[in-house]
Amino acid sequence: MPDELKKPAPEKNKAPETGLPAATAKEAKEGAESVEETKVVKRKKSKRNAPHGRACIQAGLNNTIVTMTDDAGHVLCSASAGSCGFKGSRKSTPYAAKVTAETAGQKVQEFGMVQCSVFVKGIGPGREQALRGLQGSGLDFDKIVDVTPIPHGGCRPKRRRRI
Repeated sequence: MPDELKKPAPEKNKAPETGLPAATAKEAKEGAESVEETKVVKRKKSKRNAPHGRACIQAGLNNTIVTMTDDAGHVLCSASAGSCGFKGSRKSTPYAAKVTAETAGQKVQEFGMVQCSVFVKGIGPGREQALRGLQGSGLDFDKIVDVTPIPHGGCRPKRRRRI
């Protein structure tokens, strides 16, 4: 008889159909039956309630990004000029910043936010209009803080010329 037709001898203490130890095979069969009997109940994901939060506006030269978070810093929603349908050089306009902020403000109303602290970062053209867009969406401001990074030591000076 050729070697391919020979069946290997079953190992001791192994269940022949599963290859698991005999005790484990019985538990696996019983577990499979119990899984079939129980119904899977899907739980509804609860929305977070955040009546107060933070609005972080990043006003770059090419885009404006508005991120809404709760007080702990967990992101609730965000919007950018690109996600609002603006492309190319239109993303860097003040109007795009206003639409972006209004969109983020409407999204965050689902979480029950009515008041927020605003943190503005960057030197882009949409700084002021993003604030107006958040006001237009019905949010009240606690405070408005400019968190634009400012270099304190300055850039490294050029090397000295050798003549």
